[in-house]
Amino acid sequence: MATAARPPFLAVLLLLVATVMLSWGGNVRVAEAQTPVFACDASNATLAGYGFCNRKASASARAKDLVSRLTLAEKVGFLVNKQAALGRLGIPAYEWWSEALHGVSYVGPGTRFSPLVPGATSFPQPILTAASFNASLFRAIGEVVSTEARAMHNVGLAGLTFWSPNINIFRDPRWGRGQETPGEDPLLASKYAVGYVKGLQDAGAAGVTDGALKVAACCKHYTAYDVDNWKGVERYTFDAKVSQQDLDDTFQPPFKSCVLDGNVASVMCSYNKVNGKPTCADKDLLEGVIRGDWKLNGYIVSDCDSVDVLYTQQHYTKTPEEAAAITIKSGLDLNCGNFLAQHTVAAVQAGELSEEDVDRAITNNFIMLMRLGFFDGDPRELAFGSLGPKDVCTSSNRELARETARQGIVLLKNNGALPLSAKSIKSMAVIGPNANASFTMIGNYEGTPCKYTTPLQGLGASVNTVYQPGCTNVGCSGNSLQLSTAVAAAASADVTVLVVGADQSIERESLDRTSLLLPGQQTQLVSAVANASRGPVILVVMSGGPFDISFAKASDKISAILWVGYPGEAGGAALADIIFGSHNPSGRLPVTWYPASYADTVKMTDMRMRPDTSTGYPGRTYRFYTGDTVFAFGDGLSYTKMSHQLVSAPPSYVSMQLAEDHPCRAEECASVEAAGDHCEDLAFDVKLRVRNAGEVAGAHSVLLFSSPPSAHNAPAKHLLGFEKVSLAPGEAGTVAFRVDVCRDLSVVDELGGRKVALGGHTLHVGDLKHTVELRV
Repeated sequence: MATAARPPFLAVLLLLVATVMLSWGGNVRVAEAQTPVFACDASNATLAGYGFCNRKASASARAKDLVSRLTLAEKVGFLVNKQAALGRLGIPAYEWWSEALHGVSYVGPGTRFSPLVPGATSFPQPILTAASFNASLFRAIGEVVSTEARAMHNVGLAGLTFWSPNINIFRDPRWGRGQETPGEDPLLASKYAVGYVKGLQDAGAAGVTDGALKVAACCKHYTAYDVDNWKGVERYTFDAKVSQQDLDDTFQPPFKSCVLDGNVASVMCSYNKVNGKPTCADKDLLEGVIRGDWKLNGYIVSDCDSVDVLYTQQHYTKTPEEAAAITIKSGLDLNCGNFLAQHTVAAVQAGELSEEDVDRAITNNFIMLMRLGFFDGDPRELAFGSLGPKDVCTSSNRELARETARQGIVLLKNNGALPLSAKSIKSMAVIGPNANASFTMIGNYEGTPCKYTTPLQGLGASVNTVYQPGCTNVGCSGNSLQLSTAVAAAASADVTVLVVGADQSIERESLDRTSLLLPGQQTQLVSAVANASRGPVILVVMSGGPFDISFAKASDKISAILWVGYPGEAGGAALADIIFGSHNPSGRLPVTWYPASYADTVKMTDMRMRPDTSTGYPGRTYRFYTGDTVFAFGDGLSYTKMSHQLVSAPPSYVSMQLAEDHPCRAEECASVEAAGDHCEDLAFDVKLRVRNAGEVAGAHSVLLFSSPPSAHNAPAKHLLGFEKVSLAPGEAGTVAFRVDVCRDLSVVDELGGRKVALGGHTLHVGDLKHTVELRV
């Protein structure tokens, strides 16, 4: 370990230059005793006798000791995200709120960039990463992000608690925050959550065990949250009316997996109400489900100011003291905001809340900080202490960002024009409001990227380009449309690449869309340029949510269509890799692309997943939607042809051995419980041989679906698993799935119970199908 002076432990302390003076050039540190740089400083003999500084004790014992030393007034300061320093116990200030949705972010006051670390690797938005259908990639990204977060933490630029990922289901195509999510499928969202969380949290690489964490992740926003601001309906007051069946079948699975399989450190409750109750004040959802059923080993945090919101905007309680009491008693441990610091003491004094309730909440928070090493002294002398600026924006990290974008980009149409040969192109017209996008590529909850490569830069590295934006911005209003110059450029070029779509002015947090058409006059721009183009036209859609581009899909003038999400800092380079064929596209859509009429006929606030034939309600997501699509969930083309062959599968029927007194032995049942002795060891393997029958090497995501019997309004089909395989031309590989009957083939009944429907379950991969009948 180098002998440079100890860096400040927390970003907030860098701002306290009047009380903390640090030198990076030698062993010089001048600091007031009341402003500790880090907790449990080994050089402070007074702290050595405190039980909470005893690293040999358990985290719970240490937290109990710390709580016992606090007054009530001090305790409530540990209920909020901006934790003030407590000099008498040698505890520095701490800011809980940091973000890492797709890279270390400057959103949230716990993290910032400086000349020391000017940027961090900015990966694609999760919606594009999910399109890779590559679970190992989800974890690899988390590992890089946590390494960069720890490196920044060690030099005082980041915290240890990151409120990511967002694993809400992308239920409605208009949702402004859909870009932040892994898409519309519960299994895909669950796999993403577990992979990313494990990547963020796993401290095993440093040889650390016993519950220690690299950084603490947070799965949000719990639950049934997916309306931000649609036609004046805002998330702060929206009451999501959700059936128990839809709740347990669609909205809860990613959170359940995040806690049970990912062992996440935290869950964040949302702004909205669910069936009349604010989620942060719903004891059944918090204490009952998260802590009771799922056994959360961590803390529960509110979305920012949501405790204040349930009092001031939802008017759920008559007094602020009641709001403080009901949230803490429901299971909330930490308030993003200051509401609990302001009103909890009065709630205790009024008898609304006991001090023991407060103790329970802050104990959960302290245990988390213990697991993160916050109370273990100088972070440079702990696990991950050697990380620093050299470990941020490394060449391998940046290459992973580019590779992620390559794996996620989805080829939706190709009449043979792609891939292009750079050698045969003398000029390329690059047109569209996102053609030279930089900041747009990284989406929201962003950080400062290492370096941008725009689409224009990426394409221009291989061929001569002529650039015309066509519109000065994605809004593409009449005043911003620059049609004549765009048309002229396309008419004189060998090939035209049109990059259109959205940005944060169209879709973002607090802004949902009302239309599924391309913004403004973008459709007119695309059509005019395509009609005038001398050569092939490649349409590139950069967006988080889907658009109705049926006109482009049907047009003979448009040779190929690519969806690139918000592809991160290296998005332009990844796009060029796909267009010029150095990488074969393998992304597949993680959301359904609906026709524009969907937005005209279906209210965004209707939370029902299942269709209603009596009213013409078409349902939602590929699992239940009964209408026409522009592109379907799982769509995605390749430059090669992959074939599937069934190697082994279960027999035509599988018997479930019920107990002798089970009622379904005496009477005909549509389903049986997905739990009990009859579920033990009831599983089978599905093995597929995948062959690259084309002439181009490539990766292929194998998606295994099941179409269950119609009992309990089951989905038309649902995803059972996915695996990604890379194959050279002519090469074949085996992909295997282990199917647990009660876990994977079960459905949720009308009361929220999980049941195994009896009858034929059709397993399918592409056009390959196999039916197995479940009997008793």
